[in-house]
Parts: sequence; structure tokens; C-alpha cells
Amino acid sequence: MVFKRRDRRSLFKIVLEFFYPRGGWYRAFLYVKHRVRRLPDTPERIARGIWAGVFTTFTPFYGMHFVVAFLISRLMRGNLLAALSATFFGNPLTYVPIGVISLRTGHFLLGTQFDEARHTGFLGKFAYAGRDLRDNIIALFTDRDADWNGLAAFYHDIFYPYMVGGLIPGAVAGTIAYFVSVPLIRAYQKRRRAKIKAKFEAIKKKASAEADLVAKPD
Repeated sequence: MVFKRRDRRSLFKIVLEFFYPRGGWYRAFLYVKHRVRRLPDTPERIARGIWAGVFTTFTPFYGMHFVVAFLISRLMRGNLLAALSATFFGNPLTYVPIGVISLRTGHFLLGTQFDEARHTGFLGKFAYAGRDLRDNIIALFTDRDADWNGLAAFYHDIFYPYMVGGLIPGAVAGTIAYFVSVPLIRAYQKRRRAKIKAKFEAIKKKASAEADLVAKPD
């Protein structure tokens, strides 16, 4: 196959590189930053895309961040590639603080509290929700009764507070990223245009000098 990897990775290596990419997170961050700055668009459109990508990482739609960032960026008329790249803000190193901030903010705004007892805490709610989802899919094709208790606990204690609580810190983080990105991208694009112009000027001077040498009589 044309696109098949030559070096097949083990499951352990795939998981390891998800949490710690090859070359380290700093190198991965530099790569994303370099790609975003080189996008052929205005600084404002690129920054709006970055806003959408950063904001998306504060939503509980894990596994769909690309789709959510794409839709938000379209609504804001931002750069779509910048939005997809900016979802890198959410990674295994930042998901824990993002989750804690969003959940606590959500429960505070809703006037609720996280129920530790129901379904054995935070991880237990994920486990029970996954089990209910699996069992209820099976129940569609068998005579087994559907049970929504685990999914209901997950929704009320985690998903809904996370969704509500992520709006404010997500908007704040996205706005900070926007105002930081605009001058940086504008300065980079100006410097890059100057370099390209200087390179063309050098080529023109060289071509002109060579033409003068050819035209000059012996």
C-alpha cells in the first residue's frame, strides 16, 4: 500500500507518542507555531481561527474537537487550518487543568456540586457511562433492558457542567491567544515579505549584471 507505514508501531508506542510525541512537546509546539505563522491569510483571520481552536479545547466534545473548531471558525470567518492547528492547545499536558477549571466553573455557575458518591467518583462515572452505552446498544438487538443511570450521572455531574463551565475560561483563553497572535503574525509576515523582496532584488541585480556583461563588447 502507498500510504502504509514501513515501521509498524506497537500499541504501546502509539499510546506513548500520544502522550509524549517524538521529539518532545516543545518541538511539536514549534512545528505548529511555524505552520500557523506561514499560513497565507491575514493576521486577523488567522487569529480568529486560533481563537476558535483554543476555545474548542475547553468543550467536552473529545474526539470531535476538529469538527467543533471547524464549525466555530466558519461562523467567525477565521482561517480553518489555523483553527485545526490551534486545537493542539488541548493535549495530555493541558487536559487535566482545563477539565478541572471547566468542571469547577460549571458547578459554581449552576449552583451544583460534584457527586463523589454516585458511581465511585470521576473515573467511575466515565466507566459506568461507557458500560451503559455498550449495554444499551446491545439492548437494541436483544431482550435486555436498557439502563441509563450511568449515562445520566455522567451527563449531570460531568458533561453538562463541563460544557457550561468551559464557556468563560475558553473565551478568555481564546481572546488572549487572539490578541497575542495578531501582532506576532503581522510582524512575521512583514519580515517574511521583506526577505522575499530582498531575495528578488538580489536576483534582479544579478540578472542585470550578467546582461551587462553579455552586452558589453570585447
